[in-house]
Amino acid sequence: MGQDKSLLRLAGRPLIEHALDKLRALPLGAAPRIAGAHSDLSCYAEVVADLHPGCGPLSGIEAALASTTRPLNLFLPVDLPLLPAQFLNWMLWRAETTGASMTVPRINGLPQPLCAIYHRNLLQPIRAALLAGNYKVTAAIPSSETFDIFDVETVASANQEMRSWCALPLFRWFHNCNTPEDMAAIENALV
Repeated sequence: MGQDKSLLRLAGRPLIEHALDKLRALPLGAAPRIAGAHSDLSCYAEVVADLHPGCGPLSGIEAALASTTRPLNLFLPVDLPLLPAQFLNWMLWRAETTGASMTVPRINGLPQPLCAIYHRNLLQPIRAALLAGNYKVTAAIPSSETFDIFDVETVASANQEMRSWCALPLFRWFHNCNTPEDMAAIENALV
């Protein structure tokens, strides 16, 4: 995109505001924070600096887990502005119900590990992966941990209420902004 995506404007507001509004609508028990910021975003929310800068999203996950005492931590990338807040709330419920260390949606067969819930007990394996030079999110989690990777389409077929959360097809909920064309498509979806 040539710039920090969090400051790209969608419907007249930066993407960071769209993401924070969704998080603030949830019963999180704590104010949302911004991890892994490349720009000064402190005017929007508290910023948690990467402990290993330049190591990608895994470093932001590590920093957030290191700065909290809460067991379950929801991560939402700024570039998913079409994802309904109700889905995030449902994911929190699912994580609490299953007790899994990692709760990750999968859409069209593709896991979405950056829009996920991570238990704080994953901090040490994530830190070890970063120190070993392994920056891939899913590879950092030991196989001994409990994963809950669920298919959004399957869950939505069993839970018709989920489809009422957004008029867009499920796969569009996870349409992220990686190019100017993506931003244009998302703008058109909001019309």
